[in-house]
Amino acid sequence: MEVPLLPLVAFAFAASVTPGPNNALVTANAAANGPWAIWPHILGIGAGFSIMIMLVGLGLAGFLSAHPLMAAAMRWASMAWLVWLAWKIASAPVGSPEAPPALRFGFWQAVLFQWVNPKAWLLALSIAATWVRPDAPAIPQLATIGAVFFLVTPPSCIPWALLGHGAARLLGHGPRLRAFNIAMAILLVISMLPMALEG
Repeated sequence: MEVPLLPLVAFAFAASVTPGPNNALVTANAAANGPWAIWPHILGIGAGFSIMIMLVGLGLAGFLSAHPLMAAAMRWASMAWLVWLAWKIASAPVGSPEAPPALRFGFWQAVLFQWVNPKAWLLALSIAATWVRPDAPAIPQLATIGAVFFLVTPPSCIPWALLGHGAARLLGHGPRLRAFNIAMAILLVISMLPMALEG
């Protein structure tokens, strides 16, 4: 096997379980909709990031390096969309158990979200640079890495989903849940700072 599997699994788990936009959204989604409703969201994260690893590793990173204006436009559009999403989370209605549509992330929304997720971009670029051996065929290596991330995503997201569900049960649907939503929105904005500072 070209890719060292055990170190890759450890790296994938550490990268996936740490705070970031995906986990902030999983927490907010579970708080709004319960822990079972977020499974399409979690599977979409794994599938979307696996696809991103493949495309970045096969040359998208080089294309963006050759077109810095396009890369900058994508970066700023992504950050603007994340700020808008953070606002939707912070201002979501908390007076009833009915979740606002903005927090109902499904499979395809999560797949597409990876392309505006700064943490996903940084990870995909670092994976292409450090985990893919240039002296071996790229596609089998990228397929292995993508499969590992897809399998590691659900157990990495479960603690965040339980946190969101537990917070919703503990805080109810009043001002305390509003404060929790605002905290999740702030976490989402903070998670994009590495991309903003890079720009």
